[in-house]
Amino acid sequence: MKAKFTMLIALILMATTGIYAQGMQRMTVPERVKATMDKITPALNLDATQQSKTEGVFTDFFTSQMKMFQDARASGNRPDRSEFQKLMDDRDAKLKEIFTADQYTKYKNEVEASLRPQRQQQNSN
Repeated sequence: MKAKFTMLIALILMATTGIYAQGMQRMTVPERVKATMDKITPALNLDATQQSKTEGVFTDFFTSQMKMFQDARASGNRPDRSEFQKLMDDRDAKLKEIFTADQYTKYKNEVEASLRPQRQQQNSN
């Protein structure tokens, strides 16, 4: 009886953890943009014009990224790393035009790095 109860608790715990992890990975593009903007706007002290342009850049980036992952999943392949790097390079080139030199340096050295652990943490849950 104890073994069945223990197995039931373990199964419920695993199912709950799996559901939670899937929910975290399936943020919509607008949710991802909002989460990103909530972090970088105060960190870089962006003005209204910069915020608007930056939201557009991240919307395009996350939309393209999602399409790339969906296409890879549909074909049964892994996403092409070089294609993903090109998306990031294009995003960074656009951000470099929007941000001041100091803002861009701070973004690359501090802010961008602070976004990565969050994604890794979400994927490991």
